[in-house]
Amino acid sequence: MSKLRVFAVVTLSVVSVLGGVLAAGCTSPSEPSVTSDPEQAAKALLATLSLEQKVGQMIQGEISQVTPDDLRKYGLGSVLNGGGSFPGGEKRASIDDWLALADAYYLSSIDTTQGNAGIPVIWGTDAVHGHNNVVGATIFPHNIGLGAAGDPTLVAAISGATAREVKATGIDWIFAPTVAVARDYRWGRTYESYSSDAAVVASYAGGMVEAMQAEGIVATTKHFVGDGATVSGVDRGDTRLALEELIEVHGAGYKPAIAAGVQTVMASFNSWNGEKVHGNKALLTDVLRGDLGFDGFVVSDWNGIGEVEGCTDDDCPQAINAGIDMVMVPQDWRSALDNLVAQVRAGVVSEARIDEAVLRILKIKFASGLMERGLPSKIGRPLQSQVGSQDHRALAREAVRRSLVLLKNEKGLLPLDPAGQYLVVGEGADNIGMQSGGWTISWQGTGNSNEDFPNGTSLLDGFVEQVSKAGGKVYHNEPIPDGVEIDGVIAVFGETPYAEMQGDISSLAWQQPDFSDLALLKQYQAQGLSIVSVFLSGRPLWVNREINASSAFVAAWLPGSEGAGVAEVLFRNPDGSVQNEFVGRLPMSWPSADIHANDRSLAVVDTAFSRGYGLTTEAVETVAALPEAPRGEALSLDRPVFAGGARGPWRLYLGNELDWAVASGPRGGATRDEQLAVSVIDHRVQEDARRLEWSGNGGRSSQVYFRTDNPINVSDLSTSGGAMVFEIRLGQQPIEPVKLRMDCLWPCSGELDVTQQFEDLELAAWHRLAIPLACFEAAGTDMSAVDVPFLMSTSGAFSVDLAEVTLVEKISEASLLSCPIKEVASLN
Repeated sequence: MSKLRVFAVVTLSVVSVLGGVLAAGCTSPSEPSVTSDPEQAAKALLATLSLEQKVGQMIQGEISQVTPDDLRKYGLGSVLNGGGSFPGGEKRASIDDWLALADAYYLSSIDTTQGNAGIPVIWGTDAVHGHNNVVGATIFPHNIGLGAAGDPTLVAAISGATAREVKATGIDWIFAPTVAVARDYRWGRTYESYSSDAAVVASYAGGMVEAMQAEGIVATTKHFVGDGATVSGVDRGDTRLALEELIEVHGAGYKPAIAAGVQTVMASFNSWNGEKVHGNKALLTDVLRGDLGFDGFVVSDWNGIGEVEGCTDDDCPQAINAGIDMVMVPQDWRSALDNLVAQVRAGVVSEARIDEAVLRILKIKFASGLMERGLPSKIGRPLQSQVGSQDHRALAREAVRRSLVLLKNEKGLLPLDPAGQYLVVGEGADNIGMQSGGWTISWQGTGNSNEDFPNGTSLLDGFVEQVSKAGGKVYHNEPIPDGVEIDGVIAVFGETPYAEMQGDISSLAWQQPDFSDLALLKQYQAQGLSIVSVFLSGRPLWVNREINASSAFVAAWLPGSEGAGVAEVLFRNPDGSVQNEFVGRLPMSWPSADIHANDRSLAVVDTAFSRGYGLTTEAVETVAALPEAPRGEALSLDRPVFAGGARGPWRLYLGNELDWAVASGPRGGATRDEQLAVSVIDHRVQEDARRLEWSGNGGRSSQVYFRTDNPINVSDLSTSGGAMVFEIRLGQQPIEPVKLRMDCLWPCSGELDVTQQFEDLELAAWHRLAIPLACFEAAGTDMSAVDVPFLMSTSGAFSVDLAEVTLVEKISEASLLSCPIKEVASLN
């Protein structure tokens, strides 16, 4: 018998659904019964399937690329919604919209009129801190904050609540929990790790799986294995460890998860000692199944098979032979299906291996109750009130309170008197999107405003709530009246949202070399005011200067949609008693340096505060001044503007005379007249480039540009002979003049005509181009106050893909002797 835990389910008309195959253990298709032996039921069904039907079960496509008719015709085993993908492409899709699409997929999957085997499709989603793709869902703190809470029971309750919200939208499968053990905080997925301590991660894994699967939702433990240990913290990089350490440390979470009956495991993007895990049979089969005893099915990550040597996104027999059972091929699912069928017929992949994979998939479909569940809306609609419910939000608030770690509390400043007068400053104070981080509504967590979190609360909301009950006052974005004495400043600052790949950094130094948050703190420190700093981040960072400039310093991590929970710890009750004590403890050590002392490729080991550290308000401990000199200055003066997404302070906009500032969201955007559209495409990796398309229909000039609200001084770059470097691929030659601009608070600007240079470029080939900053300076740009480092405009039909924009100090393999443009290198 399988080790999988079988959920009690009611059997519907299995005969009609499965073309005459009756699940083992069912007495009659019309009688309520339980599938008591999923493996035997799966074997019976497998025996009836053609090769094409079997392979179909192994393919998973993305909902923006798979229609219900596709399921009816090709019988895919699964669909997923990626981050920022919604029914009909509508960000604010209702719960009914999600259920309607789930029903449509389900009904098509069991329709046998076009040769489909009639096997229900399983829909998966990345609900990694709540049902985070759905507007209105409860967004819980990211895993690093839950690690700080140190409460496996609380985390299991969150897992169950998330499962209920997912089930309410008709979705069957959650790609969680993540059991990575993050060891280098430069990794952009550090916040997905509960702790750098494998024992902490292991203590959470089993309970989360049990809570999730008790709700009838299929759980996934990911990413197997070693994603948190890559060299230099590079996402999808190489983990160089002996097998024993790899499994003992980075496989620690899999052991309790498998014991709890986890039904799926997701393979990791990283390599292990130079070989991609997606193609590593020793890990995916010998270790995972042989040594650890896993008997569910293994799913690849997003186009993960394409990173195996010799493979493409839709063609990788190596991955199937290594142990991948279901292939996540979001866009190229049709060719992946055809290729795998052809590989079996050619003997490259044996049909026995296909049978093995499909049996595992079918077994999970039976064991989870999917085969007998019926329409998703029948299960989901009665649960609609669970989505963003008060109970779940209260649970999230509790998690926020328990996650806060007090690093410094000079003279017992915290908790604050709610009857006082407080000035609240900082980018994160009234920004629910920022406090929620990546994997929130969109993949990278970008493009969100407070309006995207109905019933959510910002930190500012909580501060106002607390002081208003006691007669105090909060000042935010408003002048302080003459004669009002401020009792303290609350500064909320930190990282803006990011997710995998785009979140990687080369140094733990916060804001080097700008230190704009530090300047804000010093402004109030110079006035003799007490400063409470609340730091929002997905990882511990080198903030020695900011800690020194603060009277109290709180690591708040990424608390999610219930930011008001922070104020419930920062403030006392109106009667002066402590409302909620600081109970959070560091799940990872806090660094006292920006880089490793001897080797920048290694993780920082110098510690300002050890793992497990965290003050209470009663503690009398004094934090000594921390060293403020960075070990490593920035390796160059380079300022990235766009690389996978907008970087640093820059944001992407498009517009024309109808509206000059239309923000481009996570999926792109368009001008009001749709003369210019921006869409997201893949270049080297997932969604790392943008397609810019001018229709030319309206006859008006339209522009796409990056801008910051706070101009940047790049005079040092210009003085050193720096350049604007950008990587483009032309899809259509321009028919009207194309201009590039660099603005310094319009109408201050420098504009160049690059039409001729673009006309000379080979179509459909990537080119890396450079323009000396001196060219823009000569045209009028004030390099000491650049707010738009890159603007492209035209009025005619034109199409270009953009993969990078960087202001660089030095550029190799090119001479920057002429204006306006010089090709750095052909990337063919």
